[in-house]
Amino acid sequence: MDPIGTSCFSLNIEENARAILEEKKQDEKFQEIIVSCRSLSRYEGKKAKTLVPQILAASVAALYHLVVGISLAYSAILLPQLKEDKDFNLTPNEESWIASIIVLTVPIGAPIGGILMDMIGRLNTVKLAAIPGLVGWTLIATAHNLPMMLIGRVFNGFSSALGTGPAIVYLTEIARADMRGSLISLAPAYTSVGMVMAYAKGWTMNWRTVAWLSNIYTIVPCLLIMLIPESPAWLVSKGRTDDALKSLNWINKYQPQPENRAESLAEMQLAVLQKEHQKKLDSEALTGTGIGTKVRNFLKPTGYKPLIILIGLFFFQQFSGIYITLFYSVQLFKEVGSDINPYLASVVLGTLRCIMSMVNTYMLRTFRRRPLIMWSALGMAICMCVSGLFTKWIKEDLTHMTWVPVASLAMYVVTSMIGLLSIPWTMTAELFPLEIRGIAHSLTNGMAHLLMFFSIQSFYNLCGIFDGVAGVQFFFAVISILGAVYAYVFLPETHRKKLNQIQEYFVHNTMYLGQKKAKKATTSSAKRISHKDIVKSPDKSQNEVLLSK
Repeated sequence: MDPIGTSCFSLNIEENARAILEEKKQDEKFQEIIVSCRSLSRYEGKKAKTLVPQILAASVAALYHLVVGISLAYSAILLPQLKEDKDFNLTPNEESWIASIIVLTVPIGAPIGGILMDMIGRLNTVKLAAIPGLVGWTLIATAHNLPMMLIGRVFNGFSSALGTGPAIVYLTEIARADMRGSLISLAPAYTSVGMVMAYAKGWTMNWRTVAWLSNIYTIVPCLLIMLIPESPAWLVSKGRTDDALKSLNWINKYQPQPENRAESLAEMQLAVLQKEHQKKLDSEALTGTGIGTKVRNFLKPTGYKPLIILIGLFFFQQFSGIYITLFYSVQLFKEVGSDINPYLASVVLGTLRCIMSMVNTYMLRTFRRRPLIMWSALGMAICMCVSGLFTKWIKEDLTHMTWVPVASLAMYVVTSMIGLLSIPWTMTAELFPLEIRGIAHSLTNGMAHLLMFFSIQSFYNLCGIFDGVAGVQFFFAVISILGAVYAYVFLPETHRKKLNQIQEYFVHNTMYLGQKKAKKATTSSAKRISHKDIVKSPDKSQNEVLLSK
């Protein structure tokens, strides 16, 4: 039975069409701001020098992701070395806790980071996040028992969750429109570089040394952050107009004086930010921001349908083995029977992730989401089947082609980055209505990390159930195929779709298959209600009417 379509929270079509119309009206209220921002772009200098402050600020703020990458990959180098450490005599279950517990802290740390960055600022929250990071790495470096190690990993996870969100928000708020995508991509790039560094250090260093060195990568970003200004958007939201202007002057340090204008570009941008903030306050006063309003919006098909669909998609993402290969990469390469150094193979995998994260930025702008996810999942299934088959043959001494599993796992990483690894994380910003997007993102993100925790925890159990790594790889292949089928049946296309089109889809559809049959009726119904409500609405300003034309 379809749990989404039969949900008792379904509302009638007319009510939801009116909700869509209200969304459109809210969008129109921001058109003036969008036009203002676009009009400012003609005053922006075209020389590379004008971008230097933005690039510098973005590079410094995103640098915190370097130690996040090290934290994620650390278990891959830690667990093999702990097997030879006399202080630790770990069971497989205890090893899985060391690997996975860092993920369990994300649903707690991320919302706290969201609250703090609105209270004390984006950069101050990043600096604050360094404190639990330093505590965590110090505990790990000095650990002589399992509890100390686990507590250290908890602090590391909390630090990562606390600092990454504010850093990303800062990048979006200081970046010029045509540079925003490139500057935001610095964060995952730094994370990938951090993972490669962890694998490389584990190849040549003791795990305690790697932990001590990680304190340096935690402190340095915080020191450099003191050299860049706070987000002007946040400063405006706190009424600190003078500080916001100073921040904008720093960001636009090399911008030329706009022709035929008395104001500087920074002053013009400040006016836009103030107007945007006032519009936001007016919108919140109109629509309401209480918990009751949020709950009512979640009970609409535009709220609960994308939530359930995304949780399902994250299930297939996590249990297809994507993050298990990250957290257990060194052990995995040892188990597949390859003669290649497992640390070297892990470095290669980390490098491929780094390269593909950059390629993925282009692919997301160019190709549709559904085909990317489906082809990605099918490619992962093929790679895992080949790797599992050769792992089995190597164990049975039927082949000496020990390089094949490594090559297959490398291609598995490449195909995962095309769609199933990256796209689900971005879809939380595309599928949910504006009024619940923040809380929906936090909820979905929390559920995704819980699923990640369970998948990482399950690795040794899966090895026991399926009689070794070869069987586990076949299991990952089956899950990947089911993930492709799930995306084909349920996942809507969001590429180049407007927000109101996506919301209208969820009003009338649960499954993507067959949704075109209701498209004409949906469009007609929406048009009738839109026309009726627009005629009744006398409060449209002259600017809104002109912009709608």
